[in-house]
Amino acid sequence: MTVEVVIREAQNRDSDWVQSLMQDALEPYYGGDHRAHARRILDTHLSGGIDRLGFFSFEQKMFIAEVNGVRGGMIHVVGKRQLTYKISPLIVAPEFKGKIGLGTLMLNYVEKYAQSHQARQLYCTVAEQNISALQFFIRKGFIKAGNSESQYKIGINEVMLYKPLYTPSKIMDFDQSHISVLPMNEKNAEEKEQVARLLLEGLQDSFEGITESWVQALFDGYSRRNTHDINAKYKLIFVAMDSVGKVIGVAGATPKKGSSIKIMPLIATNIIAFEALLIDIPYQLVPYGRKLYIHINPTAEEVISLQRLRWKLNAAMPSAYRRDVITQQWSLDIGETTMRTMRIKQRFFDLIKLGKKPLEVRVGYDSINRIQVGEHISLETHTAMLEVRVSDIRRYRTFEEMLKKEQWELISPDSTSEKEVLSLLKRIYPPDKERLGVIVFEFIKFNG
Repeated sequence: MTVEVVIREAQNRDSDWVQSLMQDALEPYYGGDHRAHARRILDTHLSGGIDRLGFFSFEQKMFIAEVNGVRGGMIHVVGKRQLTYKISPLIVAPEFKGKIGLGTLMLNYVEKYAQSHQARQLYCTVAEQNISALQFFIRKGFIKAGNSESQYKIGINEVMLYKPLYTPSKIMDFDQSHISVLPMNEKNAEEKEQVARLLLEGLQDSFEGITESWVQALFDGYSRRNTHDINAKYKLIFVAMDSVGKVIGVAGATPKKGSSIKIMPLIATNIIAFEALLIDIPYQLVPYGRKLYIHINPTAEEVISLQRLRWKLNAAMPSAYRRDVITQQWSLDIGETTMRTMRIKQRFFDLIKLGKKPLEVRVGYDSINRIQVGEHISLETHTAMLEVRVSDIRRYRTFEEMLKKEQWELISPDSTSEKEVLSLLKRIYPPDKERLGVIVFEFIKFNG
């Protein structure tokens, strides 16, 4: 049987159905008169979408999803003057749940609608006890911002969720950067000088006491890293570098007693480098402890990255490191189950997800060389994650040698020639990186 789904604006004839749907769906999780709520938001929609009682909302729209002419779901959105859109609520009728992806269709519809109105974010709240709804929004790329106990009904916790809306050009900008995260090379004087300069220039506004002596103490701790002696306060230092060797991010890690690890400093010149450090460091620190924590004064963009990558806000500490600055502590649990991560460009991520790109090419950094056949890896972009299994690993001396044996179409399916693929790889990895050796990973999407 052919299934036709039509999403249309709500009409006056939908009133009784919307009231009943909202009453039945919301009653277990929210207090109040849900029928009155339904009438109010539908009336606002029908009167041109103008909220004459509130101020921050500039429009309210309600859409109905019909399946072969039968009403199957509704979604109501509120456009805010801050260029955000609130979903309140999204409901699929019980007879259509889990069958044809009606919730996804409605969510995609309003996401496009919001983007057409230059919105930068969608957000909503979901009852923590409404597990299926909470999992649905998280699968669709929504990020957990926090939760509130008994916010709308005693005993029911409300979870705040949001999804940044990026334009295609913004995502393309993310893909243009080629960043490597590696242990600092203490024998490279230029690299150390760049690290010192970034720390001295970038941390002053958030922390008092950032001096050349402090930087030297950090370097001295790094020189003691092979002692593995907690009481020696040894340090680990990771550096984010672009494709021409410029240092654009630094993270220092100090293992503590009790198997916790303090990450400080953590600084980057742009959000892509900041996120690269957050993605790459946890797995590399598994041998040193079970919990990471950071003291940081993050930007809004950095908070999005922290929350998306599952770090938790523990505390807000006024004037802890600098007068009138609120330092935040964020933490992340790590351990034996922590999966290795691999950053990947969005265009390639999409092709792997579609099954069109089973091969991924890297160079022989130590962390890459340690990957084994059968290992599960989390592929991560700026907006999404995908678990894959390594089914095979093949090694070559150069990109040219590799392309004589491997099908270039399986490495970069959206390229037009082997020559174009070679040029792409050489842009990402300059000659000194290629000399580390070329590694081809064959991936299988994991559905376990």
